Amino acid sequence: MSHVRLVRFVVLSCVLVAAACGGGDRGAAAGSATVDPAELARWEETASRVTITRDEWGIPHVRGTSDADAVFGALYAQAEDDFNRIEVNYLNAMGRLAEAEGESAIWSDLRMKLFIHPDSMRAKYAASPDSLKRLMDAFADGLNYFLHTNPQVKPRVLTRFEPWMALTFSEGSIGGDIESINLRALRAFYEPRSAGPASVGPVALVEPANRAEEPSGSNGFAIAPSKSASGHALLLINPHTSFFFRAELQMTSDEGLNAYGASTWGQFFIYQGFNERAGWMHTSSGADAIDEYAETVTESRDGITYRYGTEQRSMIAQEIAVPFRTDSGMATRTFTVYRSHHGPIVREADGKWIAVKLMEEPVKALTQSYWRTKARDLASFRATMDLHTNSSNNTVYADGDGTIAFFHANFVPKRNARFDWERPVDGSDPATEWQGIHTVDESPLFINPPTGWLQNTNNWPFSAYGAATPKASTFAKYFDYFGENPRGIHAVRVLQNRTGMTLDTLIAAAYDNELTAFETLFPPLFRDYDALAATNPLKAKLAEPIAALRGWDRRYALESAPTSLAIYWGENLWRGVSRAASEARVNTYAYMEQRATAAERLGALEAAVDTLAAHFGSWQTPWGEINRYQRLTGDIVQPFNDSASSIPVAFASSRWGSLAAFGAATFNGTKRLYGTRGNSFVAAVEFGPKVRAKAIMAGGQSGDVNSKHFGDQAEMYARGEFRDVHFWPEELAQHTARSYRPGQR
Repeated sequence: MSHVRLVRFVVLSCVLVAAACGGGDRGAAAGSATVDPAELARWEETASRVTITRDEWGIPHVRGTSDADAVFGALYAQAEDDFNRIEVNYLNAMGRLAEAEGESAIWSDLRMKLFIHPDSMRAKYAASPDSLKRLMDAFADGLNYFLHTNPQVKPRVLTRFEPWMALTFSEGSIGGDIESINLRALRAFYEPRSAGPASVGPVALVEPANRAEEPSGSNGFAIAPSKSASGHALLLINPHTSFFFRAELQMTSDEGLNAYGASTWGQFFIYQGFNERAGWMHTSSGADAIDEYAETVTESRDGITYRYGTEQRSMIAQEIAVPFRTDSGMATRTFTVYRSHHGPIVREADGKWIAVKLMEEPVKALTQSYWRTKARDLASFRATMDLHTNSSNNTVYADGDGTIAFFHANFVPKRNARFDWERPVDGSDPATEWQGIHTVDESPLFINPPTGWLQNTNNWPFSAYGAATPKASTFAKYFDYFGENPRGIHAVRVLQNRTGMTLDTLIAAAYDNELTAFETLFPPLFRDYDALAATNPLKAKLAEPIAALRGWDRRYALESAPTSLAIYWGENLWRGVSRAASEARVNTYAYMEQRATAAERLGALEAAVDTLAAHFGSWQTPWGEINRYQRLTGDIVQPFNDSASSIPVAFASSRWGSLAAFGAATFNGTKRLYGTRGNSFVAAVEFGPKVRAKAIMAGGQSGDVNSKHFGDQAEMYARGEFRDVHFWPEELAQHTARSYRPGQR
């Protein structure tokens, strides 16, 4: 049921913008005098071995004697920049969001608590290798020392971090597998069975009601030495996430750690980035890593059982308490939840209880996430992939040896191919059980392809290096449910037949302004218009708009009015047909092109013309007047205001083939579109004797509106202009704004 991955990005984005808290046991107030003296002495001793150097952009370059020291400093520096987001991520990960946000978050908390239990995580921590324990200890110590030395920071729930908490958030994607579970369906199943009041607030909407869901995911390009001007491999790191979802930093130690890139707030590893020898870029995978099992249930006085083969098994029942904040204090709602051997029950369909089975290996996942940052060549990177716990991602790779590679889907269970794994399978049939995990070699794996380049844009792997890529028929269907997308077509177009590439031309390719989706979507629209009778009122009304679209080169630009018209038309049509496409199990692009009616296509264009005229005075409004970047506060839920200052942005939604993604919508009555996700941290890296890189972030490094680094990169970001990365000490020395130890003012 990999199709749920399309949901998880949006669901988690909604959760992450809902509140600001952390997770864990309540303890002494931050900065209080009750900190154990021995613990404080340990923190201070560690801090004495750590240096945080901020460059002119406020980016922390953290150095420690050991890897654990670097982790301590990295978490301290992250907390300085945006402790709020660290709290959000851990509160969400542990199912404690409602303790800050109230009853509206009960269902997201219950969803997490189906899988995450503190006692279980403590036991897993205790059984972890000492090397990983040291990192988890340093993670907690760095955050706790920050709270101790910054008493002005007032956590809303969390007052103390514990090492085991790192296991609850072990993989840096915008949404983990658990977030694929539909909250409304979960609520519909458990609310009638729960103790407490029947009404528990609405489940938050996952998307502004007037916009179609922005595609999730990212872009990764790798260029072989044969196609680069320098004779060295190049890598594009281009995640598409909620803005401000990750911090940029460098972590180095005397134990060989030297990693740079994007780290998800509160995690102690570089999620997408590079070291002095190798780089990695994760893109969302269309492979099936999660399955639903339809359990045949019998309820009687003796309990609840479900059929499995020829036997009746007892359904496991467990009580889960979900605390939540109210105006008068804390309250608790208790749920009796159920689990088969396949996993927890999350909904009901056609009289069957639906259980979810997914990867639950937090120790191995955290190990893989950290140790890949120290991989220096293909063999050592491949060794981390053999842990098979990066469940949601493909990986595009490049290194200083000139190797480029594409790893597809690191966690793919082996399944009986006669079942339709996109739908719930019969839980009573033993033939539906997983039969182990596919090895890396059994998955699509491309190393040094003859074309000299690789790409993935969350599309299928079967165009990774163009027409010569092995085809889908080579693999089981469950290896990809995404298919091709307009960005994949665009990526192949900008990479094929290219030679002599540099960092600058790689960046230019990543910001190529063609909107490839309209290449196939426009011809049916034009045919529908041409077929209109001369007496039809739309013939005259749409004559100029159609002429504008016919004459447009399908390239976005700030001054382009056809860009505005095309995108408003496309969004209208997408919303109009997407449900029908889903029900027909047809790709929405194909449905728009082949099955949408003339009335739907022309009606969507008429609505676009009318909306643009009503909001901006004319349907001929330039795109830059509409599509804007704005950050007014450090809040996770950003307010937007047409009357306040904003910056025009040319690049558009990835839905239409824009490689540089800018997912924008109207909010709270605005007329303009404001970006909330898409290009966030982006980097271009050249490997060789001495790695060098350029990067840019949405906005800036700091979440503090009073910091000069709150928005110092915004103008450059909007232009697609990159800054130099100061990776090497001699480079950083020339761009140091401040150097200090944790705890120093």
